Amino acid sequence: MRKCVVIYNPASGRDRQKKSVQPLYDILRKYDYDTEIVYTTKKNDASKIMENLEKVDLVISAGGDGTLHEVVEGNLKRKEKLVIANLPMGTTNDVGTMYGLTGNTLKNLEKLLKGVEKKVDVCYINNNPFVYVACLGDYIDMAYNTPRKLKKRLGKIAYIIYGLKQLKNKIHSYNIKYTIDGVTYEGNYSFFFITNTSRVAGLNDVYYDVKLDDNMFEVAFCKVKTKAEMIKFFILLNNMDAKDVPEITYYRTNNIEIEFDKKPKVSWCVDGEEYPITTNKFVFNVSQDTTMLLPKENVVKLFEEQGDK
Repeated sequence: MRKCVVIYNPASGRDRQKKSVQPLYDILRKYDYDTEIVYTTKKNDASKIMENLEKVDLVISAGGDGTLHEVVEGNLKRKEKLVIANLPMGTTNDVGTMYGLTGNTLKNLEKLLKGVEKKVDVCYINNNPFVYVACLGDYIDMAYNTPRKLKKRLGKIAYIIYGLKQLKNKIHSYNIKYTIDGVTYEGNYSFFFITNTSRVAGLNDVYYDVKLDDNMFEVAFCKVKTKAEMIKFFILLNNMDAKDVPEITYYRTNNIEIEFDKKPKVSWCVDGEEYPITTNKFVFNVSQDTTMLLPKENVVKLFEEQGDK
């Protein structure tokens, strides 16, 4: 039999969604996998577990987008990379939804095990990998500062409640210099999104033509000065391709350097988790060092190369 390890984050998602793990064992055995489930207990556990695993045929990240981030991060530290699958069990599950997975864990597992292996792009911020998004700006901290107990009880509604409390705060903007392909520009922006995804913060089709294997990522800088402009911006973002929103300066690239005139007071949000800031300069690039087992549904839409692997 083949060997599978499930890295399971029991703190992800809502309490009422947690069920016995026995059906996971049963399904994996049906697909000829001898399975071990390893539980995380604290932040960065998944990364360390992944980094130190012996060679296995498949590693399943069972948790939220943050758990997947840690599993990919740990895999990239390995000399011999392993194949990863994402079994979404978090609150928002942006990556899993983009891949074509739903809220049914057992059906998702079946979809994955019938799926295809694909090389996927992984982005980097100052040499630290991220799977799908790095963003900065006011209110962005909702992703990592919304209380975990509230998320476990209310799910996505918890983010809305936390966001409404933040509306009293003013919107800040930042003077930056940025360099793409050797050309330097200047500007003043409020929000910064570096992404490799078609879905962010529960918004589907943020970009209509994103590809996960083109060795490129999307850059969106947004200018909004008031809360009314911000609300209008997110309404437009929900209804049209991000690169067509008037408030957005858009690029598709494989490298960008951003220098703020002074260190931002807020942190980057990287794959839903806080990335503390220690500098005012950030270098973004991309590589293709990770293989994912994915359901077949969205492969044609999300990948340029249609063959397995």
